[in-house]
Amino acid sequence: MKISTKGRYALRMMVDLAVHSHGEWISLKEISERQNISIKYLEQIVSNLMRSGLLLSSRGPQGGYMLARKPEDYTVGEILREIEGSLVPVACMESDPNHCLRYKQCPTIKFWEGLYKVVTDYVNSVTLADLARQANPDVIDYTI
Repeated sequence: MKISTKGRYALRMMVDLAVHSHGEWISLKEISERQNISIKYLEQIVSNLMRSGLLLSSRGPQGGYMLARKPEDYTVGEILREIEGSLVPVACMESDPNHCLRYKQCPTIKFWEGLYKVVTDYVNSVTLADLARQANPDVIDYTI
């Protein structure tokens, strides 16, 4: 499995907002400068995150973006799935239940299901607050 640049940048942007936005709107320009990501690229990412309700926006000179929820209420898995789509390792697992004609006799399906479970459990166990604390240990403890 390979996470795209868009997925990596979306996660960096969300961490940046968790670290720097304490009830204030943050402009894309500020995020762009701190993260060294072009504003054009961030605009593409923002539209997906807003459409899914993960980000809020405000227009105007004092406008910008902020998280829609507290950082501890986001998981890395939620953010990555919004940008990347499903994180399944093989195409035959896209449907649930699995409709692959070879499913019952496939010698590798248990391996793929196990890999998917490990990846899913891990990305769902890490929150945006966890990453924000790693980015800046002096950040507020969001769990209080």
